[in-house]
Amino acid sequence: MNGNVRVGKLLGIPFYVNLSWFLVIGLMTLIYGEQLARFPELPGFTCWLLGLIVALLSFASVVVHELGHSFVTIAQGIKVKSIRLFIFGGISSLEKELETPLSTFLVAIAGPVVSLALFGVFTIIRINLTFLDFLTAIATFLALLNLVLALFNLIPCFPLDGGNILKAAIWQITSNPNEGIFVVGRVGQFFGWLAVITGGLAIVGISSVGSFEIILVEGLWTILIGWFLLRNAGFSVQSAMVSRFTAQEAVIPNSPIVNFNLNLREFANNYIIGKNKWEKFLVTNEAGQLLGAILVDDIYKIPTSQWNGVPVQELMQPLESVDTVERTQSLLEVVKRLEQQKSIQSAVVRNDGTAVGLISRASIIQFLQKHTSKSLLKRILDFGQITF
Repeated sequence: MNGNVRVGKLLGIPFYVNLSWFLVIGLMTLIYGEQLARFPELPGFTCWLLGLIVALLSFASVVVHELGHSFVTIAQGIKVKSIRLFIFGGISSLEKELETPLSTFLVAIAGPVVSLALFGVFTIIRINLTFLDFLTAIATFLALLNLVLALFNLIPCFPLDGGNILKAAIWQITSNPNEGIFVVGRVGQFFGWLAVITGGLAIVGISSVGSFEIILVEGLWTILIGWFLLRNAGFSVQSAMVSRFTAQEAVIPNSPIVNFNLNLREFANNYIIGKNKWEKFLVTNEAGQLLGAILVDDIYKIPTSQWNGVPVQELMQPLESVDTVERTQSLLEVVKRLEQQKSIQSAVVRNDGTAVGLISRASIIQFLQKHTSKSLLKRILDFGQITF
């Protein structure tokens, strides 16, 4: 993974840390160490060492938050391929998409629930450590950190947990997961601009809280969060728009389709010799309904002297072995299906089983190049990450 370092495995899940996290850990160590330096019972280097420990415990809080998602995901029977931690949280790569609104909700809410539980644990520790002021301060900070982590992730924007919760709710109401993506994207754009404007107003001085240095840092951080939300919201909206394209719109022009009653000689003469180098042809009956598929290489297993007496149907792979998608299926779903099934092509059919043609990753790319930006196309085809 570019820009990420593998740091180990937990529950069999590979963990990667983005390089931005090392910068964050360093800054947090300096900030916490400086705050702890005000306690006279902490001599010299001790406050900076404790600052590093607090930074690592903050890091651990995010890890436990992500593991909360992973526990529930695994309980749904879905494998978590990896977890990547970066400056704003974590991204989990799943074996396949969550299939129901309920499973989406349960996985999304698990992270905030775990963070709230940690808030409770550190609050109890704080209450019982009143005899050591610096430990009370550390426990107080970690409690507040986990509370903020839970509440921040409940904001209804992607890739935050709140975005997936809102998506699940809209999915439940409309029975359309892509509609939820569109709505969450619009909500994310609102919160993104709100954060950017709020941070900007703080920087130009429309704020009376804290010193100039604090206001400047908080303002820049708020703008950065706003940019992050806007970036993901824009992608969500465009992805939802792409989901409104259907499989039939990206079918390969003049897809290779033949009738089942042709013999191999007719098949070779009319469709192979001197024609496009197709590797596979869909086979249909007289009504155009899909019966199966035939691989071009298979015909050479039959002596050419026998081609006149061997029908295409005899070498045809059965319909059950052909990956098919409905012509009205979302193009975004088809992209994901092709990747998950490790398929090169799928047959597109109508409700009555009539063959429309073949769809492939290449034909989808060609279609999307005409209708989307290059950056969106790259992210759509580089899917597979479910964000929490």
